Amino acid sequence: MIPELRSEFNTKFTSRAYSELLADIDRRCNGPIQFRVAETPIFVAKTFLDDLAEEGARLARHLMADRAYLAAARSAIPQGYEVANETAHPHFLTADFALVRAPSGDLVPRLVEIQAFPSVFAYQVELCHAYSAAFDLPRSLGIFLGGLDESSYWDLLRQTILGGRDEENVVLAEVDPLHQKTFPDFHVTSRRLGIPIVDIASLEPVGNKLHYRDANGRLSPIDRIYNRAIADELIARNVHLPFDPGHPWDVEWAGHPNWYFLISKFSIPWLSRSRQFSVVPPAVFVSDFLAGSGRQFLADSGVALPGTMEGETVYGDLLLKPLFSFAGKGIEFEPSRARLEAIPAGERSAYLVQQRMRFEPTIVTPFGLTQAEIRILYLWPDGGVLTPAMSLVRLGRGKMMGVDHNKSLKWVGASAAFYI
Repeated sequence: MIPELRSEFNTKFTSRAYSELLADIDRRCNGPIQFRVAETPIFVAKTFLDDLAEEGARLARHLMADRAYLAAARSAIPQGYEVANETAHPHFLTADFALVRAPSGDLVPRLVEIQAFPSVFAYQVELCHAYSAAFDLPRSLGIFLGGLDESSYWDLLRQTILGGRDEENVVLAEVDPLHQKTFPDFHVTSRRLGIPIVDIASLEPVGNKLHYRDANGRLSPIDRIYNRAIADELIARNVHLPFDPGHPWDVEWAGHPNWYFLISKFSIPWLSRSRQFSVVPPAVFVSDFLAGSGRQFLADSGVALPGTMEGETVYGDLLLKPLFSFAGKGIEFEPSRARLEAIPAGERSAYLVQQRMRFEPTIVTPFGLTQAEIRILYLWPDGGVLTPAMSLVRLGRGKMMGVDHNKSLKWVGASAAFYI
């Protein structure tokens, strides 16, 4: 953290400037924004973000080189949701990090989650510009990573999403996109790249091609899909797609759906067992924990576990997480033995227990110290390399960092990182 910039921002902050921020981001993104935007960005050293970016990339490269891991992850894809024409690598990657206090007293990063799925690549740029304008931030502050600037960032995003295809033959596909909280990102993406936004459930197969209806109702062929639909929402909403995802349609995917499963929370127990990555917290699948081997691994890794194993035993140093959920859904703190045993035996491999990370509050605000979770956003175009592009931040003071979990608080929510 850069204390001089933090102090200057807090001193100059006004409610009027915050209102201008909200109004500006609404204008830029065809709002209103349906999640809480924090009153402040954070100010950090570029070397800090670069270090996080390198850690996330190192984890991804390790997973992609591990054939046993990829085979195990593929077996976890729900039946009927494995999609044909899988790409050689994910086009998008996110890595979320917490700052925790190590036993030595040092502040160190810890991986919260890694996911091969798009994030709000377009919205986040507009949020940074809105912060800069509303609070008159120094022009010397940077936001882009990987050697990118404003122009090359949008070029790389265009290259990754369109893959050289014509705009009218590339669609951004999501479940009921107009009513998603991430619609502001969809709107900016559509405006900047010229691609239409469509409901994935409205696609129409004709021959071996998928089609969409354009603004005039004309049936138009799709060459490439920028996929923003996640399987757990399709399952939760009981959405029946009008095409078979397993059929090898004549279409490319930007963000192939299989990678959502192949690089996900499923990887954390594998990464933690490798012992190569101190950034990864100890974690095991619930099936292994209840069988005993996982419990022993956590104990050997320094996780504080009670000596008893009765139903009322509570694991205060553990989190219970479903593997394939988004935005923190389904996470439980301090699960009991009875709660773990209540998961049907056939489903226990779809959950993990991991050492609970206690975020260190590091952001000085008028309401006290606030915690920050930092996400690195990566782009990986066809024929290109994995590139850290920018970051986003979530500020919070509760157990959970997601914006949905901090609605009643101030100086928390969706935020951004500026570096020097």
